[in-house]
Amino acid sequence: MIRFLSGGSEIRQSLGHTSGRAPRVHSYEYSALQTYPFPGNYPRRARHPAPHTPTVAVTGLCHAGVVPFKPSRPQPVTPEAPVAIPRPLLTQRWLDLAFVHWAVDPAAVAELLPAGTVPDTLDGATYVGLVAFRMHRVGWLGLPGVPYLGTFPETNVRLYSVDAQGRRGVVFRSLDASRLVPVLMGRAGFGLPYVWSRMAVSAEGDTLTYTSTRRWPGPRGAHSRLVVRPGALIEEPTELEHFLTARWGLHHTFFGAAAYLPNDHPRWRLHRAELIACEEDLLVAAGLPAPADEPVSVLYSPGVPVRFGRPSRPAGIPTP
Repeated sequence: MIRFLSGGSEIRQSLGHTSGRAPRVHSYEYSALQTYPFPGNYPRRARHPAPHTPTVAVTGLCHAGVVPFKPSRPQPVTPEAPVAIPRPLLTQRWLDLAFVHWAVDPAAVAELLPAGTVPDTLDGATYVGLVAFRMHRVGWLGLPGVPYLGTFPETNVRLYSVDAQGRRGVVFRSLDASRLVPVLMGRAGFGLPYVWSRMAVSAEGDTLTYTSTRRWPGPRGAHSRLVVRPGALIEEPTELEHFLTARWGLHHTFFGAAAYLPNDHPRWRLHRAELIACEEDLLVAAGLPAPADEPVSVLYSPGVPVRFGRPSRPAGIPTP
């Protein structure tokens, strides 16, 4: 059972055998270690010290039969991409994003991550994100973005991960999109859990409403409705706000092997936001329980242009 948290500094938990099947995850240990400086590029007007991000040592079995590993020291959380992507595989724009996050026990979501990764944590907790936005003009191999098939609303459920090289990323549990062709391409080409949904993003006054109702492959009828009111621009995001948004890659299983898909984009322009309504069961459909508590973070961004590079294997070798 997954337990949502409101905070915490250290978690140690063993997962025992609770059914007739061999457990996928045997044990995990999470301990906060010495912090190290956040190396972000801050505006010249900033006069206060840069925030610090704790490193996390993680040992354990990700999946039955996998040799335990201890990741390298996690790479710093940086507001700009650490590596530029000169020849992108994919280009796109993410517009009008709403980020809604809940804290969760890392040991409880570990078995939901791809082999070779463990939950990325901040002060002993990891996070579940519900992120709704407008995808705009997806393009391939440097070609111009497609106006119709490449433009659609999307809502994803995501977790936070780190691999043996210390690369931080996200893991998508589901990605609802309103265009069937991109859904089929994402599922067949990358093995991503895209699902076809009836969706809309609308603005009324100072609020934005994101709606989604699942069509295929299911569970049919799974839905979400988020209403947010963007607030003032955040001049200097908090440590948590950087942790949740400054993610420069995707961990996933591509063609049967663990891989990492890097991305880059300009630094986020983040606004704090008020959550007016949150009616959803996408987290439950993604294998997570419905949150019992209020979100710990609600943010809005007008958006960024994004570039994705080629997937690389866990050793950092690009895929063919």
